[in-house]
Amino acid sequence: MRTSRFRRGLALFWWLIVAFLYLPLAVIVFYSFNAANSAAYFAGFSLRWYQRLAHNDQLLGALSNSLILGIASSLIALIVGTLIGYGLYRHRARRLGWLIVLIYLPIVMPDIVFGISEMTFFVTLERHFGVLGPSLLTMIIAHVTFQLPFVALIVYSRFVGLDPTLFEAAKDLYASPWQRARHFLLPTLKPSLIAAFFLSFTLSVDDFVISFFTAGPENATLPIYIWGAIRRGVSPEINAIATLMIATVMLAAILSLLFNRRDRPGRDS
Repeated sequence: MRTSRFRRGLALFWWLIVAFLYLPLAVIVFYSFNAANSAAYFAGFSLRWYQRLAHNDQLLGALSNSLILGIASSLIALIVGTLIGYGLYRHRARRLGWLIVLIYLPIVMPDIVFGISEMTFFVTLERHFGVLGPSLLTMIIAHVTFQLPFVALIVYSRFVGLDPTLFEAAKDLYASPWQRARHFLLPTLKPSLIAAFFLSFTLSVDDFVISFFTAGPENATLPIYIWGAIRRGVSPEINAIATLMIATVMLAAILSLLFNRRDRPGRDS
């Protein structure tokens, strides 16, 4: 009797948590189809705001900047972060406490402090050397700096979970460094590399503070555009943008789940 009550209590608690997390998103989706010009009241269903998004050049430009920024910074962070993670694993026997602190620092540092420091650094370089003025390039550099720790730690944790004798076995089979990287390291690290890339891309697309301090006048990203538009009030157009982002994330999650089920061992048994 007590067990059944406890389970019902846990189920009720679970649904309350789900409602707390997703009801605000449901409200945004609902009002994105609002026919009224204001989100203060609902005047019937309409797709007018989605049609306006397709003809909004500023929004499309911001979306393009976000995609370029996210993909470019994530690829650079993936390459450099993988090398850092491998270096941490190769020299794990040494005392690298100071290096671990440097890696964790961008993770625990408040975004506004990190953004202001990046802005000051780039402004100083531009003033004295005439390079790296606020632009998409400075945003990419800034994003790489806070993506690197996540990639390095993910790759390092994957290396730590490997059997060290696998590296010796590859050498005993006379595999060259390129062959070890191509036929052993890359296939082994593939799940971690994919996870690190998508995590970096998500952090980049989601970032507002650091992008705001390092962006140029013509390089607004989607979060910066939404922030500028929301200062004039929350409109159904903003809700439509948020709905499209929610749908994209849900689609990515569903595809990831389907791929995981397809690659799961024993699926044909």
